[in-house]
Amino acid sequence: MGIKDIIKHRILILDGAMGTMIQSYGLTEEDFRGERFTGIGTSVKGNNDMLNITRPDVIEDIHKRYLEAGADIITTNTFCSQTVSQADYGLGGAAAEMALCGARIARRAADMYSTAAHLRFVAGSVGPTNKTCSMSPDVSNPAARELDYDTLFGAYCRQMAALIDGGVDLLLIETIFDTLNSKAAIDAAMTVMVEKGKDIPIMLSVTVSDLAGRTFSGQTLEAFLASVSTYPIFSIGLNCSFGAAQMKPYIEELAARAPYYISVCPNAGLPDEVGNYGDTPDVMAGHMAGLVAGNFVNIIGGCCGTTDEFIRRLVTVADGKNPHIPAEVSRTLWLSGLELLDVTQEVGFVNVGERCNVAGSRRFLRLINEKKYDEAVAIARKQVADGAQVIDINMDDGLIDAKSEMVNFLNRIATEPDIARVPVMIDSSKWEVIEAGLKCVQGKGIVNSISLKEGEETFIRHAMDVKRYGAAVVVMCFDEQGQATSFERRIEIARRAYGILTEKVGMNPLDIIFDPNILAVATGMDEHDSYASDFIRATGWIRNNLPGVHVSGGVSNLSFSFRGNNYIREAMHAVFLYHAVRAGMDFGIVNPAANTAYCDIPEEHLGIIEDVILNRRKGAADDLIRLAAEITEHRNQETTEVKSRHDLGKEDTPVSEKTVGERISEAVIKGIGDRLDADLAEAVGQYPHAVDIIAGPLMDGINAVGEQFRCGKMFLPQVVKSARTMKQAVDFLHPYIAAEKVKGASTAGKILLATVKGDVHDIGKNIVGVVMACNNYDVTDMGVMVPAGQIVRKAIEEHVDIVGLSGLITPSLEEMVTVVREMQKYGLTIPVMIGGATTSELYVALRVASVYSGPVVWVRDASQNPVVAAKLLDKKERGTFISALNDRYSRLRDEYAGQSSCIESIEEARKNKLNLF
Repeated sequence: MGIKDIIKHRILILDGAMGTMIQSYGLTEEDFRGERFTGIGTSVKGNNDMLNITRPDVIEDIHKRYLEAGADIITTNTFCSQTVSQADYGLGGAAAEMALCGARIARRAADMYSTAAHLRFVAGSVGPTNKTCSMSPDVSNPAARELDYDTLFGAYCRQMAALIDGGVDLLLIETIFDTLNSKAAIDAAMTVMVEKGKDIPIMLSVTVSDLAGRTFSGQTLEAFLASVSTYPIFSIGLNCSFGAAQMKPYIEELAARAPYYISVCPNAGLPDEVGNYGDTPDVMAGHMAGLVAGNFVNIIGGCCGTTDEFIRRLVTVADGKNPHIPAEVSRTLWLSGLELLDVTQEVGFVNVGERCNVAGSRRFLRLINEKKYDEAVAIARKQVADGAQVIDINMDDGLIDAKSEMVNFLNRIATEPDIARVPVMIDSSKWEVIEAGLKCVQGKGIVNSISLKEGEETFIRHAMDVKRYGAAVVVMCFDEQGQATSFERRIEIARRAYGILTEKVGMNPLDIIFDPNILAVATGMDEHDSYASDFIRATGWIRNNLPGVHVSGGVSNLSFSFRGNNYIREAMHAVFLYHAVRAGMDFGIVNPAANTAYCDIPEEHLGIIEDVILNRRKGAADDLIRLAAEITEHRNQETTEVKSRHDLGKEDTPVSEKTVGERISEAVIKGIGDRLDADLAEAVGQYPHAVDIIAGPLMDGINAVGEQFRCGKMFLPQVVKSARTMKQAVDFLHPYIAAEKVKGASTAGKILLATVKGDVHDIGKNIVGVVMACNNYDVTDMGVMVPAGQIVRKAIEEHVDIVGLSGLITPSLEEMVTVVREMQKYGLTIPVMIGGATTSELYVALRVASVYSGPVVWVRDASQNPVVAAKLLDKKERGTFISALNDRYSRLRDEYAGQSSCIESIEEARKNKLNLF
């Protein structure tokens, strides 16, 4: 039996942490380099993947220890074996070799321990890289990306090919923090498998980053499931981020909805204040036992902090227990942005916002032409606020570079959480534009559209691309003969397309949305009179005869003849939708802000409009044209009267009861700066100095953002958005501050950021850089893997005000101590801010601040960096802040010393155990 059979009958054991085990061997820089890499100019200690080449004996020994502990599946030491991650070490050229060697080592070990009664399997470990495709590293350009899909796809293809050549049984795409990165990995895996004629199960493992259970890039787990729902996934689960106790609700959520096997590989609890993981093997096994007993899991293992002893205990937990039975495949269409849109019967009708279309909105076209992207983004935001559940985006215009503008706009709205929460519909007549757009979207969107007009070969190729990028698709009722306009031609094309998509392409019918062509009626041409009624009839036939599919259409096309008369247009749309939705139309590209409802249309108007839409009688179109003329004439008269009484240029906006300071704080919290400049201009006249506005309402807003972020009420993209609003405010106030000759008017201070030597993680640091720059700090980012000496030299050369040190992995903690010791050696007292997943205030107090004469501040999250920096650089607050900091550190050290002195040996503790008998 293979793994696909075995997993149905018992819970499988995955191994534990590779990095934790490697650290236990005490390897030196020379061990990592070996003879092969002696000439590398940078430090490589911590680049675990290169040990596949330089110390294969260590890696094989680790695999054997896990196998001896009872692991059914061992993971290759190839988490970073692709060119993107290895570029930080200058070893991109050796990445594929690392992957190949890593797979071969694991394969050899697994085969050595396999028996007919107990087969052992190898999972090729594929990490997320240290970059994200979904977030911008540039303060001033939210559309910028450090990494694009094609680059990542190419890197993953080389890694996947090496892993497969090395003999892996599964491909484990793990520690997923950005769904777009994982989609590129899945795409690469499937592409390489086709090339090599292999069928290898794909495992996905996500890491959640906040209390709301979202990924680092902002997606909920439900949204993630939708994003990967078109792919042939073997298992899905969670690893890293939390311990088993904290993972429980998220695993239960996945198990309830995911039609895949479920895996869970938690850390050994949460790290304590000094970087040690809190759960013992017994404690972790106890937590995992609950998941096993609840039938939530199929594969269990460990992540950071776990060793072979943890795995040995998990074997006993899983022994003889029943595995989880995957949930049924959804019978409804799943779409997603940052959140899930489950198109159930209760949803009824999905509003697709139409205003971000250069062909349909003159204003949107003008804004894109004039590069006024903030205003263009505001249109998308308003559509969502008005009720759009999907946003249609179209950049097709003869004078626009549609491809670059599509990418630019999609990247921009990806940084706007209130927009990005909904799915997008990528709309273009050019396939290269659609494909470029799909490479920007981490959620499951909709392609608009494909058709048979260029023949079956092109139709199939485009449909395969839709599946490749994980989207649903609108299928237009066109074929080689042209556009379908009659009922008969509409259903003929729909039937043919459905057969091709479901039988030849293998597409899930739920992902097919037919558009039977909404065409203009009441045009004065008799042959057009049946267009709307035939669409409605065709909708009913499609829904009744093509199981699973949906029906959509561009509703504004219907009333094209009545441009300029919004009342008639909206009334026609309301009547059309009333009947089309009853027939089965469940999507529609509409204006979500339209105010006219079917029940609000006067009876004398409703009869005429329904006669036209349903083609009930001859002459109805002429009656509607006369009605439209009468309404236009009446409204022109009203407009003339209003002009004589009022100044139409004045905006009728109710006066807010909030103070200007409250409005400014609220703008920062919500990340919306539409009225910010006006409020700031008002505030300048009320506050003694412009800089007081920064210290007052603006910082109040940033503080509130930090608090909400810590409580799980906001997630990362919202923090970045708020920071950008803060930058807008600082930019506005800058001339006022300069005019008052306030010291430091040109910049709030110079900040040096670096990820310390041995660590290649920089996403958190990059976010800090964005937030600090948005708060008017001059930021120098030295990147990753920066030795202590280089940090100190740069700090001296640049005369920086603050040094910010970042690190994600536990060894980074010791390197931070090395950095401040080096700063102490040069007699520096520059304040140091420290952050990263493994850092803590207690560690800073005990190990870092104690060896440095300057202030060292632990910063919990990115939103707090500007708050801390402002206090460190403010002459009035600095002394008080540092004194309070030192007092707190002293208390923390004393408390820790007291706790340590009270800790007994394990032998003594066991003697004092509770004895009830």
